[in-house]
Amino acid sequence: MNILRLRAYCYPENVAASAMAEDIDAEYVRRGIVCINYTPMPSRGVSDEVRRKYKKIKYEEFHDGHVIVHRFPMIKEGTNIVQKSLKYLLCTIVEYFKGIKAKGIDLMLCSSTPPTQGMLTALVAKRLSRKYGRKVPFVYNLQDIFPDSLVGTGMTRQGSLLWKIGRRMEDYIYRSADRIIVISEDFKRNIMAKGVPEEKIVVVPNWADTDGIYLIEREDNVLFDRYGLSRDKFYICYSGTIGHTQNMDLLLDVAKEINGELKDVRFVVIGEGAAKAEVERRIKDEAIDNVTLLPFQPYADIASVFSLGDVGLIISKPNVGSNSVPSKTWSYMAAEKPILASFDRNSALSSLIASTGCGIVAEAGNKEELIEAIHKMVADPQLTEKGKLGKNYLVTELDKEKCVKRFVDTLVEAVEENL
Repeated sequence: MNILRLRAYCYPENVAASAMAEDIDAEYVRRGIVCINYTPMPSRGVSDEVRRKYKKIKYEEFHDGHVIVHRFPMIKEGTNIVQKSLKYLLCTIVEYFKGIKAKGIDLMLCSSTPPTQGMLTALVAKRLSRKYGRKVPFVYNLQDIFPDSLVGTGMTRQGSLLWKIGRRMEDYIYRSADRIIVISEDFKRNIMAKGVPEEKIVVVPNWADTDGIYLIEREDNVLFDRYGLSRDKFYICYSGTIGHTQNMDLLLDVAKEINGELKDVRFVVIGEGAAKAEVERRIKDEAIDNVTLLPFQPYADIASVFSLGDVGLIISKPNVGSNSVPSKTWSYMAAEKPILASFDRNSALSSLIASTGCGIVAEAGNKEELIEAIHKMVADPQLTEKGKLGKNYLVTELDKEKCVKRFVDTLVEAVEENL
């Protein structure tokens, strides 16, 4: 069985679901599946040295040839919406013509970020089906619901031209997909309300790498020495995309306000993204000296990353929670870290934290509630126990092997139904 993926990003670019992708690749090997990827040369969150290196690398094989990566030249991704849109447009054109020339493809798989990839994959799947004289099914891995997420972050409004275009794209992708893998029951309800038949939808929660992510005690954590961090402070750690959905302005506002009263509290932000330059500017211009900004770390150090903080932070703008489930939640749990969430209260994440007792939720966008929650966590003698509750939930309820198997089963079933 051969899977074709047209990807906007690929290793060595750092993306939120990299660890889960490795788990899926390992399952491909076990089942004898080959995944063929077309992707531009890396540009997101990588150095110029890495880009120069990959100018010469057009083809790679991983996992004993079960994962094949074809790379093509592409402009560097910029930080503003115009530059990003130009790169996505150029990638879409190149990947379309490469995709329709592919041979021996049994299935097309696509993730929902960026949303243009879903439209592209649907079109290529239809073209290949006509070319082969047989159905090439398309499975859509829905990690972010567009354009709902743009409305939630205030980037557009319901009924706007952008929203209407987004809804047309969304409807086309859902109609074209043979299976839609969603990460929660909330996502399932959302797209069923938009007319997607229930039999098309498979719920596969995001999972954590409980083998690779585990608690590393502070004295053994290499990141403290690598970046000169004092082991005597109380750390609130955020790791992930530094984008516009994540409310980095609120994080910096809170850091400034508590700097005088909670002198031992430090924020560490690890990641890359479209809002990183603005975060760097504010830290410098406003002398916010209790926030440390670090780049994405090598996967080999992922356990150290999620073990770094006394608390793991999840933060987003209001009205985003129903349309995204941060995968970092499971990584914090795997590292036995209590969760501090600045998140919508009517979300699955908030319900999870309340039911497991693994942390505290402050209403998204509410500075006073977030500051109060930080005070509670700093003073909480049971903080370590909250982290253990999260780990226990993860181990008992979200078994990695079961989730990975269900994900790949869905791909296989989509192919078998069209034989």
